Amino acid sequence: METIQKERIIGESRKYLEIDVSTRTFQVFSPSEEDLTDYLGGSGLGLKLIYDRLGERLGSIDPLGPDNILAFMMGSFLGTGAPCSARFAGITKSPLTGIMATSSCGGPFGLACKTAGWDGLLIRGRATVPLVLRINREGVRFEEARELWGLETGETQARVLKSPKEGALVIGPAAEQGVLYANIRSGDRYLGRAGLGTVMASKNIKAIVATGRDYTIDARDRWTFERLNKKAKKMIQQNSFVQGYRDYGTPYNVRFGVQAGYMPVRNFRDRTDPRWEALSGQAMAERYRTSHAVCAYCVVLCGHKGTYPDGKIRHIPEYETIGVWGGNIGNYDPDLIGLWNERMNELGMDTISAGVTVSWAMEAAEKGLRPSELSFGKTDNILKIIEDIAYRRGEGAELALGSRRLAERYGGLDFAIQVKGLELAAYDPRAGWGHGLNYAVANRGGCHLNAYPIGLEAIFGFLPPYSTRAKARWVAYMEDLFSAINATQTCLFSIFGYLLEPPLVKLTPQPILRLAMTYMPRLAQALLDYSGLSGLVGAITGRRLTMKDYFLAGRRSHVLERYMNTLCGISRKDDTLPQRFLTEAQTAHPVLSTVRLEPMLRQYYRIKGYDAEGRPTLRTLKKLGIRPIINSSQAERVILQ
Repeated sequence: METIQKERIIGESRKYLEIDVSTRTFQVFSPSEEDLTDYLGGSGLGLKLIYDRLGERLGSIDPLGPDNILAFMMGSFLGTGAPCSARFAGITKSPLTGIMATSSCGGPFGLACKTAGWDGLLIRGRATVPLVLRINREGVRFEEARELWGLETGETQARVLKSPKEGALVIGPAAEQGVLYANIRSGDRYLGRAGLGTVMASKNIKAIVATGRDYTIDARDRWTFERLNKKAKKMIQQNSFVQGYRDYGTPYNVRFGVQAGYMPVRNFRDRTDPRWEALSGQAMAERYRTSHAVCAYCVVLCGHKGTYPDGKIRHIPEYETIGVWGGNIGNYDPDLIGLWNERMNELGMDTISAGVTVSWAMEAAEKGLRPSELSFGKTDNILKIIEDIAYRRGEGAELALGSRRLAERYGGLDFAIQVKGLELAAYDPRAGWGHGLNYAVANRGGCHLNAYPIGLEAIFGFLPPYSTRAKARWVAYMEDLFSAINATQTCLFSIFGYLLEPPLVKLTPQPILRLAMTYMPRLAQALLDYSGLSGLVGAITGRRLTMKDYFLAGRRSHVLERYMNTLCGISRKDDTLPQRFLTEAQTAHPVLSTVRLEPMLRQYYRIKGYDAEGRPTLRTLKKLGIRPIINSSQAERVILQ
């Protein structure tokens, strides 16, 4: 048989598709060299491209209207064989929060799109009938797909995928029915948070299918890439926390949480319970005889699957899903969470927002604010309420709106566990005040992965959890670094290896690390070495990229996103936490704690270069090369006050 030689892409194709589903047309464009250098790719570049196109209209655009843009960005790692390099980004304006939303996914669509020759997609408009977009090296083909509308995500993938060369993005009934936190599925991975699936449904797109493997992706500096790639994989694999994820998945976090007091119980009223042990990664690994089920090119290997008592093999839910559907609703049966997780994935909805909205409804009913059959510890009606949310039936029609809208309608905003409309993941910030600041200021709302200081406070023990000292500086630092990682598009879990395994950190006794990070944070940050990341990006793209350049690109992307959010009305009033975390100290955990947010917030604004209302100053924007919008009175107020 004759072997077909694939064409090579050296570093990046620089080819992007701009698609209008209203007119069923597309065009090819290339970002400027300046944007590719300044924003790296991934979520950062997606934000910049949306900003350039929507500009001062951003605040007034309906997230579910035809003018909103849904972007998918592949990033520089994808397809190269770098560690954890199957990830791509989704970016849009969220229907749940009304501000910008970014999400990362490790599903097969990204690799198919990149090896079809495309580094990203921008989609706008609204089709008149349901469509499947089919992407290959030539461009886009538009197929009508009325018969697919209404199908669940697994069946949709089975119908639209015709070749092993293909990867798909699909939505389910939850998105079609307008659930504000519907997600997008690719393989068994998800663009999960803030309603990206709902935006895709609003454009009448049921699926996007890319046919790849026409190109191979090679680094420009192959020798340097191979050297750094080998070193990076070794550092990630030998990290002890990564090894815990490899053995037990992200539910490895449960035992840390029980001890530290970040496990949510009864809508975050309590923050620990010994019954959580049944939901720990260690307990589930034994119960389900788990094995790996991971993204391509994965080094962390956090994904797991196992055999449940009914004989079915299921994916083990992520820690955050276990957290909000476990003790948070008074449930400690892991079999039920596995079943519920599977149904939510098939129906196409974010498990975190769904679980926290349900727990709010339970407490609201308990307090007499809103009638409901939902109650803590009652599990026999949960599967039905999940279905009802997806199809907007009965009580589910309201729960599909998220906890903030329900609390604004019925009362109970103090115990609606959300920030800026996005429900919090399963980490009670009273266990780590830096994590409280992280939630309050995170760009997409209550996002645990904005900076993840709970890891420094409650898992690794590098920072004292019940203190404001150094927290603002670490949150500001980590969110800029994480933003660079999301622009690269690699797995955030790999950062444990990049940061903690270089000799300077690994060989320093923990008490000394703790002292340095707490009392000399700027010095500690200056000594951290993530040159493996910046070096790999530089070797792939051919651009000279120091650690400082890499970090600055992350900071630029993060501040741009904050600025875009200010154009949507975000300010200091929104950088807060549910009152539960600010005023309710008494819980089942022995340590009394409420988050002392205000002093950290003021310091954070100074560090980030924001004004007293939390808006990036004109000086900060100019320093980062971000072009401010000055053509509207709202924009003038944002940058001049």
